[in-house]
Amino acid sequence: MKRSTDRILTTHCGSMARPSDLLDMMKLKISGEPFDREAFARRVRSAVAENVRRQVECGIDIPTDGEQGKHSFIGYIQERLTGLEGRPGSHITLFADELAAFPEYYEQYFAQAMYGGAIAPMVPLVCTEKINYVGQVALEQEISDLKEAVRGLEYEDVFMPAVAPSGVGTNEYYPSEEEYMFAVADALSNEYEGIVNAGFIVQIDDPFLSDVYSDSSYSDLQKRKRGEMYIEAVNHGLRRIPREKIRYHTCYGINEGPRVHDSALKDVFEVMVNVKAGAFCFEAANARHEHEYHIFEDLKLPEGTVLIPGVITHASNIVEHPELVAERLVRYANLVGRENVIAGADCGFSSQATYNTEVHPTVVWAKFQAMADGAGLASKRLWG
Repeated sequence: MKRSTDRILTTHCGSMARPSDLLDMMKLKISGEPFDREAFARRVRSAVAENVRRQVECGIDIPTDGEQGKHSFIGYIQERLTGLEGRPGSHITLFADELAAFPEYYEQYFAQAMYGGAIAPMVPLVCTEKINYVGQVALEQEISDLKEAVRGLEYEDVFMPAVAPSGVGTNEYYPSEEEYMFAVADALSNEYEGIVNAGFIVQIDDPFLSDVYSDSSYSDLQKRKRGEMYIEAVNHGLRRIPREKIRYHTCYGINEGPRVHDSALKDVFEVMVNVKAGAFCFEAANARHEHEYHIFEDLKLPEGTVLIPGVITHASNIVEHPELVAERLVRYANLVGRENVIAGADCGFSSQATYNTEVHPTVVWAKFQAMADGAGLASKRLWG
């Protein structure tokens, strides 16, 4: 993993808007209708190339494929694991406390923003048989597309996201939830190791950890135990990968909303820091969480840990001023050391494939440029 040795490096969290013509093809694929597989593969490949090129042009030092070929940062996994059954029509309860507090707002939000324009509904996944990994071909294609996309470009490193075991459905097959979680982790280790063996950094996407700490139906002890189980499972899946090849990302699930029931970063980080990762990506740029940099005044991190705080947010179309980005980065550098900070985004900008992203794609590129400019300002202040 590259570090900020003489300047603050820049990256982001992964998902980006897909081109509308690719969404059209993807919608056919997801719905089970006939589609041209070769044309789809070609369009994914060209979309990845276009997206990566724009990232680098906007000053991103550590790019990724934008998850152009996935219809969801989590839903894609149904195609790569056996034993999972979709349950269309089943109710998914998300953010219960937040919805209860602001029902009118979230009725509109889910209809128009979060799910409005999505090419596929969120369908609960249930494990009904033994879990096995069968995603080798799909993963190899993603790796090939990304390798081709970065060829000839100037960059510092490359990462690829993969979902955490905690995000893969519910269990109706294994004797206990813990056994199920470890079975999923065993299967996903094939994906994690495949990404690293290709020469990339693997990023584990786990908003589900933060969700635990936001759920008032759990006692504090239950939250802690469940959080620890999540961490043990992900570490099991990563057990053969060097720490410096791993990034771990958590966020809060909701983008633009009141979010008064988000868990405190301190509570999450006290458990999250036990993930065997070299770097941690987290929300730090939005109005609910920017103040939480203070936790690093007292929280002890493992030696050499890199923080990737969000310095641009996925929850607003306002483009952050480079001076504000620089201020945020200098705060973190003063707390944990300049070499241990990389500029990042709060979360992905299109965690599911949709025609209607909350932050307009053209604005995302402006945010990336502002982050790069702000990182440049911060670097001058930190290195002279």
